[in-house]
Amino acid sequence: MDALSDVLRVVRLSGAVYLNGDFTTPWCLFGQADAALCAAFLPGSERVISYHLITEGSCSARLADDPGSAIHLNAGELLVVPQGEAHIFGSALDLSPGLAGPLLAIQMETAPGQVMTLSYGGGGPSTRVVCGFLACDGTLSNPLLSSLPRLFKIDMRNDPQSAWLESSLRFAVAEAAQWRAGSAIVLARLSELLFVEAVRRCIDTLPADRKGWLAGVRDRFVGPALSMLHAQPAHSWSVDELARKVGLSRSAFAQRFTDLLGQPPMQYLARWRLQIASHELLIGSKSLAALAEQVGYDSEPTFNRAFKREFGMPPAAWRKSHMAQSDSASLNFAGPTISL
Repeated sequence: MDALSDVLRVVRLSGAVYLNGDFTTPWCLFGQADAALCAAFLPGSERVISYHLITEGSCSARLADDPGSAIHLNAGELLVVPQGEAHIFGSALDLSPGLAGPLLAIQMETAPGQVMTLSYGGGGPSTRVVCGFLACDGTLSNPLLSSLPRLFKIDMRNDPQSAWLESSLRFAVAEAAQWRAGSAIVLARLSELLFVEAVRRCIDTLPADRKGWLAGVRDRFVGPALSMLHAQPAHSWSVDELARKVGLSRSAFAQRFTDLLGQPPMQYLARWRLQIASHELLIGSKSLAALAEQVGYDSEPTFNRAFKREFGMPPAAWRKSHMAQSDSASLNFAGPTISL
């Protein structure tokens, strides 16, 4: 399995489109996928990825705490906010932004759990947006989620390889508007595909001098090494073996890997093994001894100590804590509230 596919597997994406927006000039809105959003729509989820697909018209967007992050979007472009951070978007960013949550509260009383439609603005030219989110169980230490730009856009237009995606997006818009049996699962899967394609495009368009995990995946030496580590995480890898397999000297490979990812190969592998372990603790029922062996530890005590260093508590306590949080969130789920 290649590194990107493996990381996406452990992230465990789930999602749905919840809003068709029709915004008329002038308009400006403040949005944030915060803890309340997670609790309302996807109980037990650790974080939410926001996205906005512009289907008609244009708008601008920026991070709430960074005026220099402003970007312009046209129809066919996708805005992604991987950390679910507070952001502002509208026909102009110097307008006083409205809060989307209160605007939707009345609608949610009449259409709980369904795709909603929001009309907002001053009555001028229209911009139509499909807004949604993806829940993921990955933490900030997940290499993919921590290396993506805080806010970025992807152009889905004028690319022969994107014909299937553009067709799927048009289908998603129609599906969200009509809402029939099975729409929720259809839109969830399309949302996941949309994010995966956005990540792939982000990798393809990285500047040549960019560093980080995404740049490592693209690198002709480090990328194959990452794929090997992810394909066999329990293997007793060494820097010498990886360097030999990718065709570099030990020192050149170690330096290249560390320069791009900010950590040596064996440190990266150790942290990834623990990410896999945390994933398995949530979805499986293996004993700690079996899990330790699965991710490459020769004893349960060694695994316990390493897990505690990374996550702040032993694996058994971590599993119990997260299961209790998930059960509590499910019991307290009383219907959706949302901010864009």
